Amino acid sequence: MPTGPRRANSRSRAVAVPVVALVGVVLVSLNLRTAVTSLSPLLGVIDAEIGLGAAGMGLLGMIPTAMFAVWGVLTPVALRRMGLEAMTVLAMAAAAIGQLVRAVAHDPWVMGAGSIIALAGMGIGNVVAPPLVKKYFPRHVAAVSMAYITGLQLGTVVPALVAVPVEEAAGWRVSIGWWAVLAVVAAIPWMIEILRPGTPTGGPTASAAGPTGQPQRIRPWRSPVGVALALFFGTNSLSTYAFFTWLPAVAESIGMSRAEGGLALAVYSAIGLIAALVVPWVAGRFEDPYAVVVVSVVAYLAGFAGLLWAPGVAPWLWICLLGVGPSTFPLCLTLINLRTRTQAGSAALSGFSQGVGYTAACLGPIVFGMLLDGPGLAAGLGFLTAVLAVMTVVARTACRPVMLEDTLR
Repeated sequence: MPTGPRRANSRSRAVAVPVVALVGVVLVSLNLRTAVTSLSPLLGVIDAEIGLGAAGMGLLGMIPTAMFAVWGVLTPVALRRMGLEAMTVLAMAAAAIGQLVRAVAHDPWVMGAGSIIALAGMGIGNVVAPPLVKKYFPRHVAAVSMAYITGLQLGTVVPALVAVPVEEAAGWRVSIGWWAVLAVVAAIPWMIEILRPGTPTGGPTASAAGPTGQPQRIRPWRSPVGVALALFFGTNSLSTYAFFTWLPAVAESIGMSRAEGGLALAVYSAIGLIAALVVPWVAGRFEDPYAVVVVSVVAYLAGFAGLLWAPGVAPWLWICLLGVGPSTFPLCLTLINLRTRTQAGSAALSGFSQGVGYTAACLGPIVFGMLLDGPGLAAGLGFLTAVLAVMTVVARTACRPVMLEDTLR
């Protein structure tokens, strides 16, 4: 009887599907920030050629968080009609097309349109990544979350590091346009999944069974867990993006050089790679990972204190402590899956929390910048301290081992 070959074939197919999905998740994660950090180091060169102006550069800086917020809200709606895999292919296609449009832009309007298209794709990718992990790796959420958050961090740091060298060698159009190739490659595994016979690729349903077994409409804003995680994501994002925008200026305000200010931002971002490796593991191993929040808040506050009261004593120590602060970001992403029972719950919570989170992220650079230019650094850090106080409270509920679907009202 041919039971042996049949079993072997069955085993190989069972392994192949998760491997393709794993490659797909990691490739998608590498694409979620390339349009942001590949552009920032080249704004001066691009402005000189196509005339962006100060207003144009400011608007380009606002597009990422605005698109992430808008598509955080819209993607769960679209997922009711399209499968996760199809939405992922659409996201990567938009990312590729948008970056190519920017690469051929000869005026600010085309550059802006390309940025909107590319970052809409990346905003969709932000939302679909957690439910993809939930769908394909329900028993390995923490491990796969670690892989895709590490990919996201690499996709943030590497484009910024290579942007100028590639521009000097081949021009700014190649430097920002060649990332479209990576987006096309990232779509391929999900096209394979769509075409694979027998693979369920329908969209997440809009409802799930509740504790009584009856269908529930998943509205995360009607759950304490959903509201807490959205506010947790929002306060984390506000603080993080405030420093992404203004850390070089903060560094210069305490006596560091312009070059050191740029290096400070690189160090701040690079520490996130370590957090991406450690925090999802901690979140998966402990039922209540609130200790991560405590460590992050203490690190932030210690960094604030150093910047204010001992800026010349150990400035790089203060920068490193600030870099530890955003360790709550990988925790937020991992909790989206750890606090939901279903793929539908993961998709709904991902969209809601990231929609709220990136809306708050739009406010962080604006408010902190106004305070920094007006009353000064102490006022800006005081504002962020108040934000951290709110985060400390709402994260307590988000970290408790309670499921979204069990708390819907």
